[in-house]
Amino acid sequence: MMTVNNQRPVHLDLRTIKLPITAYTSILHRISGVILFGGLILMLWALDVSLASEQGFEQVKGVLDNFFVKLITWGLLSALLYHLAAGVRHMLMDIDIGETLQGGRKGSKIVFIVSGVLILIAGIWVW
Repeated sequence: MMTVNNQRPVHLDLRTIKLPITAYTSILHRISGVILFGGLILMLWALDVSLASEQGFEQVKGVLDNFFVKLITWGLLSALLYHLAAGVRHMLMDIDIGETLQGGRKGSKIVFIVSGVLILIAGIWVW
């Protein structure tokens, strides 16, 4: 008869699991893609209204001066810039650059640094 290991956890406490930096990079890449998908709807609506007439353009221009709308715009730009940086990393991995464990960690750190700098620049530009 087989013995059962009673040392196994009954449930996983997700707060105590330590994920590698590459996992955080991948998870954030997926989250930024979802944010971009949702934000695309808002941006296409704003583009449609702004191109419909002069009054529509002025209306969108007035809405974009709002603090919360600027915050949302900065959030969408942040998601775009992070998604772009992580996407370049994935494309480099597709051509066998940075596929080792050390290369993956280094690439993840580079993604965080580059996207952080680009997000700060975008914040300055939006505000």
